[in-house]
Amino acid sequence: MKQQSKIVVWLNQIRANFLVLAVLLVLIGIALAYKYVPAHHAIRWFDIGLIIFGTVVSHASVNLFNEYSDHITGIDKNTNRTPFSGGSGMMNSGLTKPAEVLAAAILTLLIAGSIGIYYGMTAHWSLFAIMLTGAFSIVFYTPLLTKLMLGELFSGLTLGTLVVLGTFIALTATPGQPVGTLLPIEVVMVSIPPGILTALLLFLNQFPDTEADRKGGRKHLIIKFGYRNASYIYTAGVIATFAIIFLLPILGVSSFWLYLGLLPLPIIFKATSTTLKFYNKTEKLIPALGENIATVLLTDALLAAAIFITLF
Repeated sequence: MKQQSKIVVWLNQIRANFLVLAVLLVLIGIALAYKYVPAHHAIRWFDIGLIIFGTVVSHASVNLFNEYSDHITGIDKNTNRTPFSGGSGMMNSGLTKPAEVLAAAILTLLIAGSIGIYYGMTAHWSLFAIMLTGAFSIVFYTPLLTKLMLGELFSGLTLGTLVVLGTFIALTATPGQPVGTLLPIEVVMVSIPPGILTALLLFLNQFPDTEADRKGGRKHLIIKFGYRNASYIYTAGVIATFAIIFLLPILGVSSFWLYLGLLPLPIIFKATSTTLKFYNKTEKLIPALGENIATVLLTDALLAAAIFITLF
């Protein structure tokens, strides 16, 4: 019983319920890889499994480093925790120790890094650049990026767009392949909405944490521009995301099946409306946080499904 309790504690500590995002991003990359893989280059189930595992472990490392940093900076103590934001609270409750969490963060980073090195050597060297960008974002998110208003940008890039691109390269590239031939235009363009969505997930989740973040020395977009203007930025991000999905088939870049990714529009419309109206009222904003997360996960899943459908 104690062992099971410890497992539950650590699942909460790594915020396991959010790790499905990593899987969905990889699935988009896998779908695109199957669409463009050369006939002589078979995709192995081993590679699919290893890439999913490595990406999930990398996401867990992000969460662990973030939770550790929030604890030692005191942000955790001042956070207005909601079901969708504010961290796990495991260290504040004494269920885990900071040293344990830091050790787990470093270990998961090393595991993910070793997998990245493997594919950098066996698939294409460009994956080293993606891996180093991800590692930089993980380690320096709190001590540097959140103080320069770059946290949202790097989160969207490294836990969004680059996951899709990295998965595609790992499954389709050969070591000597010219860089200019690695990524078809469809792959690049389809990877952009998931990146924006990840950034928006983090961005909206920061609204309830803004005062705690300010006291902890962070300086993100909400602190810089205020709640009202931040709600406009969020709305602009939502519009940009779904405008790209809408335009890609019209421009001939992708199939019209991509419009499956527009199905969550009613959900995100509710989230956006709530945010514009209750941007500084946490209790009334909570439904928008849930709707935002649902939109991110559902849109990513539908984009992957849309690409897979075109294979048949």
